Amino acid sequence: MNRITVVSLGPGSREYLTLGALSRLEKAEKLVLRTKQCDAAEYLCEKGISFESLDHLHEACEDFDELIASCVSHLLKAAEECDLCYAVLDATADETVRELMEHAPVDIIPGMPLSAPFLSAAPQEKIEIQTASSLEITGTQNPLLILECDSKMLMGDCKLQLLKWFDPDQPVYFFAPAKGDQRSYQVISLSDVDRQPRYDHTCAVLIPSVSLIFRKRFDFYDLVRVMAILRGENGCPWDKEQNHQSLRKYLIEEAYETAAAIDEADWDHVADELGDVMLQVVFHAHVGEQYGTMELSDITTYICRKMIDRHRHIFGTDKCETAEDVLINWEKIKKEERGFKTQSDVLNGVSRGLPPLMRAGKVQKKARDVGFDWDDPKDALKKVHEEADEVLEELKAGRDPGEELGDLFFACVNVARLSGVEAETALQQATEKFIRRFTAMENAILRDGKRLEGLTLSEMDVYWEGSKQRPQG
Repeated sequence: MNRITVVSLGPGSREYLTLGALSRLEKAEKLVLRTKQCDAAEYLCEKGISFESLDHLHEACEDFDELIASCVSHLLKAAEECDLCYAVLDATADETVRELMEHAPVDIIPGMPLSAPFLSAAPQEKIEIQTASSLEITGTQNPLLILECDSKMLMGDCKLQLLKWFDPDQPVYFFAPAKGDQRSYQVISLSDVDRQPRYDHTCAVLIPSVSLIFRKRFDFYDLVRVMAILRGENGCPWDKEQNHQSLRKYLIEEAYETAAAIDEADWDHVADELGDVMLQVVFHAHVGEQYGTMELSDITTYICRKMIDRHRHIFGTDKCETAEDVLINWEKIKKEERGFKTQSDVLNGVSRGLPPLMRAGKVQKKARDVGFDWDDPKDALKKVHEEADEVLEELKAGRDPGEELGDLFFACVNVARLSGVEAETALQQATEKFIRRFTAMENAILRDGKRLEGLTLSEMDVYWEGSKQRPQG
């Protein structure tokens, strides 16, 4: 394979052709242009510099991927015969150059970026630049310049992506085809970006920054920005007063509300509740920055580092063939990280901040890891009866049954775990069932012209048994 040099012509006009690029073009043994449909190509003709172009491939290929593959194949074949100079508008943004570099060593001669004339015509701060063929919208904090809008079909694809984030009536700047270095734009609606009379590789679309209150969709960093506004100088009095301690209960509440939404399988509701959880994370990060306890990058760094370190079968050399292997490896790595030397260390390491039923189940699972457990839930159920008898003894003796009740709960969690049932879920379902039956009982009493307050417990029990016979929703 002979030497391949890629030269950047610039945005297309001869005025943007650099001296370094021109020197390489003049010395080229064989020169191939991605396209001759630009003023720079006309200038090369005027200078007597011979070249061939890949325009014929544009016409022969049915889609963009086929075009890229055909261009690269043509270039590699040409480089087998002699040193090759390949000229594109902007080597840093050209898909054929990226693909070519996967197959051969390439020297790049930089030039004026494609964005230069458009930014001069409509300057924007902190602008994001992409090409239409590789558009991928991940956020909307900054203005977006889309280059090489060379066909109606391509802009139709781009519009579909843009409409996920912006309203159809969103004003955008459309730069029509032009050969010179002077660019001008017209303001059109986003819905019209694929309805213009002409397109070519010199076309571009600039989407200016949009105020938060007019936005259609938001990303994570929009949430960070909203939080900064709420806790800023002219922000919300309540939000500005919060600290880590005052926010603690809300994080727990939002997590439980998310779990409830998941149980309902209402995925719009789940997304809503997960947003509330995410808000709490961003809230704590902003409070942390104010008080010097943490930053958002600390939070993301800790979790990314943890996930990489504990997935050594992905990011390292460990071997895990099954999900069970992964869990075993995960626990082994956790012990190494935390310096646990005994299984008692492991049990003590289970967070005391977890809900009691959940923590009991986790502690029991850790004990099972070293064989301290029943094999069958029926064996564990005997312990429930034993603990219930001990509660009864305390009640008969007039003593506080609190400790024995704790043992009874712990024994019930063991039975649930060994039966493959989440204790938290089982208790939640039992509570919901009680509410449904109580409601059915009260409705039956009201239908009979009676009220709960006027009935004895034994009378209510008759209605209660009746509610158990009715279908439950």
